[in-house]
Amino acid sequence: MHEFSIAMSIIEIAEAEARKADASVINELVLDVGTLSGIEFYALDTALEMAVKNTLLENARIMINKIRARAHCTDCGEEYDIEHVFDACPKCGGLYHELLCGKELQIKSLVVDVP
Repeated sequence: MHEFSIAMSIIEIAEAEARKADASVINELVLDVGTLSGIEFYALDTALEMAVKNTLLENARIMINKIRARAHCTDCGEEYDIEHVFDACPKCGGLYHELLCGKELQIKSLVVDVP
């Protein structure tokens, strides 16, 4: 379950940023995670729930924004949602596309308490 190591990295980054602001607690963490990022959303939720114990995020509200994957067909220019990397263009059936979004894994925001 690589989601646990990802959860630990997210917590380390969030705590480091909170310490830069001399924060005593993190109240909210918002993540952007793409549907083609390779992350299992349920597994990440579970991993974060376990990993936040005894950290600045222990009582934080954690929100995960699911970023739906979108592609741009290089044959006809159509933009469309995709479920899998090899999905064909719904307009022309072309298999060549540029991924516009959907592979994200980033901390979007933190809300902290500072003294």
